[in-house]
Amino acid sequence: MSLKIVFMGTPEFSIPTLKVLKQSKHKIVCVYTQPPKKKSRGQKTLKTAVHVFSENEGIKVNTNNLNSENEYKNFIKLNPDLVVVVAYGQIIPNIYLKNPNLIFLNLHASLLPKWRGAAPIERAILNKDKETGISIMKIEKKLDAGPFIKQVSVKINKDTTSGELSKELSVLGAGALKDSIELIFSSKGKFKQQNEKNATYAKKIDKLETRINWKDKAENIIAKINAFNPKPGAWCLLKNERIKILKAKEIIQKGEEGKVLDDKLTIGCKVNAIQILKLQREGKREMNAIEFLIGNNLKEGTKIN
Repeated sequence: MSLKIVFMGTPEFSIPTLKVLKQSKHKIVCVYTQPPKKKSRGQKTLKTAVHVFSENEGIKVNTNNLNSENEYKNFIKLNPDLVVVVAYGQIIPNIYLKNPNLIFLNLHASLLPKWRGAAPIERAILNKDKETGISIMKIEKKLDAGPFIKQVSVKINKDTTSGELSKELSVLGAGALKDSIELIFSSKGKFKQQNEKNATYAKKIDKLETRINWKDKAENIIAKINAFNPKPGAWCLLKNERIKILKAKEIIQKGEEGKVLDDKLTIGCKVNAIQILKLQREGKREMNAIEFLIGNNLKEGTKIN
């Protein structure tokens, strides 16, 4: 059975699912994505990753806000059999969700009901979870609370970054979503209700929490560095210059919090220390610690804020 599908998604994370659907027997009748935005002052307006991909593939694109009666009428005219949502970035109005003839199927990057919300990948790493995964679920009015038809888990190790985990889950989720569509429309799939008692929430990342606090344990600082790599980046101040730390490892070593302990860019923490392996100065390219130290003679005892 060939279905008419509306796809809603925005970032790079959405692309693997969009590719799988484009290559399937189903037809994508329209892609909804967030409107183009200016990257920064004076620079050109940039389209979303999903927008660019869809235009290149000749798929109709809609960047309008859903909150208007006219927009809903245009949506109904598409006469879709299914709506697939992957990191769209906009709350879908209830009038859409109440349509009795439609299922809104969502790919969420956690093992629901754990980590509902905006930043499930980052929160899983910050929390030092040993595993996470993807859930294929129905969208309902309450945030990420709908029943799920499929879940797939993956391991998280102490070196896993948000960027790496996002890529892994996006590919894993694309396959799981395709399988879920076949289950639903062959009447073999069963949706399972989430256990509300086990629900936790992955709130949006606040800029204030991206700054490194050297009075924390080394293992927590490593988790923060990994969770915010590549974006927005965990950072500190060195001689009033903002430095992003992209990769580090924990060292069993005692030393004063926030001070350079040796010539290998090891920094003291509340418990143990971290050795910085890769970093980025503001407005500069990424570099490893050896490159950085060649041009920056940091003496033992140098304070890093």
